[in-house]
Amino acid sequence: MRQYTKLPVGAHYGMRGWLLQRLTALFMALYTIGLAVCLLWHAPASRADWKAIFSGDFVRITTMFFFAALLYHAWIGMRDILMDYVKPTGLRLMLQAAVAAALGFYLIWSASILWGVRP
Repeated sequence: MRQYTKLPVGAHYGMRGWLLQRLTALFMALYTIGLAVCLLWHAPASRADWKAIFSGDFVRITTMFFFAALLYHAWIGMRDILMDYVKPTGLRLMLQAAVAAALGFYLIWSASILWGVRP
């Protein structure tokens, strides 16, 4: 009896990652434009002005989504680079784990900055 294994090749392999990377890029572009308009409208002159801009829940939540989108966007890119150029499986998995750990740390760090929690 012959066993069939699914190989990660074909016409649609990577389509989900490609689409998610485009969606995260779109969200990051919209956030950047919105933040630029906000900063042009209310130009912060001091640290207190910067704190006032990021004190509202809407800005904090959208900024957190921005960081999550940025880090997920980076994950997709780094994962694809490592899959394409690092052939030894053990080394590739180790590098992917290191990248995932670093990105997870950055996500927690950004949340602690936005909500004023000191580690």
